[in-house]
Amino acid sequence: MSNKCLSLALHGGAGAKPGRNYDREIAHMKGLVEQARDALRAGATALDVATSTTVALEASGLYVAGRGASPNLAGEYELDACIMDGLSGKAGAVAALQGFKSPITAARAVMDRTPHVMLAGSGAARFAAEQALEAIDDPKAWFTHAGQFEANHAPGALAHGTVGCVVRDGEGRLAAATSTAGVFNKMPGRVGDSPIPAAGAWADAHVAVSCTGQGEYFIRLAAAAQIGFRMRFAGQSLEEATKAVIAELAALGGDGGLIAVSADGSVSTPFHSQGMKRATLSGDGTISAAAF
Repeated sequence: MSNKCLSLALHGGAGAKPGRNYDREIAHMKGLVEQARDALRAGATALDVATSTTVALEASGLYVAGRGASPNLAGEYELDACIMDGLSGKAGAVAALQGFKSPITAARAVMDRTPHVMLAGSGAARFAAEQALEAIDDPKAWFTHAGQFEANHAPGALAHGTVGCVVRDGEGRLAAATSTAGVFNKMPGRVGDSPIPAAGAWADAHVAVSCTGQGEYFIRLAAAAQIGFRMRFAGQSLEEATKAVIAELAALGGDGGLIAVSADGSVSTPFHSQGMKRATLSGDGTISAAAF
């Protein structure tokens, strides 16, 4: 298997604030890309690498997802995630999940072990418990409130944070994963784009996409799936499709970004925001990472 077949991207959210030092996050993201590359070289599937990389992003506490979550207006931690397999078209998601460390693991279990695509709220928590997924014993001690000082928005605006990973493996399979704690100070029960296939994550035979930003705008655009449709039905390149969707986002007044990999191994990471924490593995083996 040629290493040139392998490509991936990950993100730690589009909430990066100018003037803040992100060396720790950049080093962490580069390390995850190296681990993912090595797993792919050893024959791991795109779906498994997207899952494990997103689990690591959640567990780090460095980003506004998983351990890095902040509470909603009721003081509760509601987490969302989605995973999608481009080969089979299957997807799994959880929304407003409380009490468990890895929302993406719960989403993967929904995809693999149920006939459903999404479970929400208490139903998602009950399912996670039945699957013996790792629970959170002490929320106050567990959550790190990552990103609480980096919001670039006026009071009342939708300040946000998300993580995600998109992968093309050596067999050409594509997969996407997205996980989030949602916007800061959100209303209880609020669900953004991250757990919604087509809005916050998408994978098909042509492209895998993970979005980050103000989820309400990504939902209105069906942003992630729109990229796939532009490529499949309008013949656009990955770069053309991703930039067009981000331009639509900006025109609506939203901000954010996305990461995407295509079937030919191309990678695109456009954003309309002050920054986006991201790292990539290109088809020639080059690894890069940046926040702005």
